[in-house]
Amino acid sequence: MIYLENITKKYNDTTLALDNVSFDVGRGEFLSIVGHSGAGKTTILKMITTEDRPTNGKVYFESLDVHSLKTRDIPGYRRKIGVIFQDNRLIPNKTAYENIAFAMEAAGRTDHEILSDVPEILDLVGLDDKLWNFPHELSGGERQRVAIARAVINQPEIIIADEPTGNLDPVNTMDIINLFKKINEMGTTVILTTHNKNVIDLIGKRVLTVDKGRIIRDDKNGKYSI
Repeated sequence: MIYLENITKKYNDTTLALDNVSFDVGRGEFLSIVGHSGAGKTTILKMITTEDRPTNGKVYFESLDVHSLKTRDIPGYRRKIGVIFQDNRLIPNKTAYENIAFAMEAAGRTDHEILSDVPEILDLVGLDDKLWNFPHELSGGERQRVAIARAVINQPEIIIADEPTGNLDPVNTMDIINLFKKINEMGTTVILTTHNKNVIDLIGKRVLTVDKGRIIRDDKNGKYSI
């Protein structure tokens, strides 16, 4: 489904963020990318989302070279991807319902679809009683659940989660990981970055270990050691 081919990324001709990185992600797979801070995890995600461009190499979505897309075609490609960040990036002056509705409006969904789908997705993430709460009225775990709901509401083919449990306690971390596993079991490809071994143990799926911009291990059995 996704293939990175010999990706190198240099910044300012001196900083090497990625060094000849190649790997593939199959449809419906759950891949964790792990490594210390600065290892290159987030840069890999930016290559996939086209937020940044490689210095050398190519990124394919199926047979599509995503960095050859014309500017007008990039939004269509990005609609295939739902992105979740560590800091959730909710709109502070919008309720949980409105944050998700806003994402649907941006994708051209109808009012009828919004009225039907937003309560359903909030129920899926266990927040059916928090529709009209603003982000500051929610706990950290609840805010991240809203962010996940927003990311999946338009039924993307891929979910990308960049350190989604970095600010959460162990109980909320477990809940969020179980939610990602449920989403994956429903057929969505999930790519998640973390430096937390406990998260990897909870997932128990393929792990790609990155260090100093290089892949040093690709373990199908969910092992993490660097």
